[in-house]
Amino acid sequence: MVTVGLLTLVAALAFSLPIEADAAQKTVKKRATAAKQVKGKSAARRVASRTSKRVVPEKPSYGQLAGLRTTEDDLKLASSVALVVDQDSNEVLLSKNPDAVLPIASITKLMTALVVTEAALPLGETLTITQDDIDTEKGSRSRLRVGTELSREEMLHLALMASENRAANALGRHYPGGLSAFVAAMNRKAEELGMHDTHYVEPTGLSSKNQSSAKDLATLVKAAYGHELIRELSTSPEYQVVVGRRQVQFHNTNRLVNNPTWEIGLQKTGYIAEAGRCLVMQAKLAGRQLIMVFLDSAGKYSRLGDAERVRRWVNEFAPAAAAATSTLQSPLPAATEVLEADPAS
Repeated sequence: MVTVGLLTLVAALAFSLPIEADAAQKTVKKRATAAKQVKGKSAARRVASRTSKRVVPEKPSYGQLAGLRTTEDDLKLASSVALVVDQDSNEVLLSKNPDAVLPIASITKLMTALVVTEAALPLGETLTITQDDIDTEKGSRSRLRVGTELSREEMLHLALMASENRAANALGRHYPGGLSAFVAAMNRKAEELGMHDTHYVEPTGLSSKNQSSAKDLATLVKAAYGHELIRELSTSPEYQVVVGRRQVQFHNTNRLVNNPTWEIGLQKTGYIAEAGRCLVMQAKLAGRQLIMVFLDSAGKYSRLGDAERVRRWVNEFAPAAAAATSTLQSPLPAATEVLEADPAS
């Protein structure tokens, strides 16, 4: 009887163990599935959150509010304002809303550089980033921490090439008489150059009150191009500076400077919501030294796309013009007669 009882007990245990193991395994699977569902919902919420942030409509630019983006042109430019001028002859090749006065964002830094350069201040003098250089207008970030010490030339390099706002503001603060004297010098230089549509309130371009027209900016580009230092620093592809104990690498905000199909002598990009995407350049195309201005472009890369459209058009137009001139022995109509866009009201 004892033997039979023991055998019965062993058999019962052997039978119950697989059942319990199977039940435990099912429990683990259920918990894992539930965890995945929770994790999936959490991930979905994060994705939804990020997506909702991305689709928040961008603040309309001044050009958009003025209806300038409805202006059409034969090149189908994304920029509301465009101007292409022969630097040597002043011939206007392309014109689209050239008199519209709009915020110019960091194109401002070209005037900042011009004033600093013409003041002949010591380029090797050390300037320090302080709390006064922190952007309280737009809350933009900077890799130049408070306390960073760089030479005036390094600050100028970063302002032109990488559009560093703290560097540009520091340049203005260290001008004789301080920031207010510097802004006064910026406006005085604009007046001297005949830039009557232009007004500055600070040296970075973060303020939408810094405004100008394409015609005025073409004048500014021509004046700035006269300084080798500005040409060199604005077209530098990259630059390293020491910030604290680290070497920090900065890159040019204009990708075209690395493009071998372009021969760029000077450039500056700009962006704030009120201004849209902006770009000014001096470049050699089809044997001509041209100044190009693009303001209030709608997309992140559209200003560069507009520059490419102009480059292709000039390369096609120039050989045709040369051939027609040699055949007819008479000058061709200016390109503006082909591409001139009706200015928006």
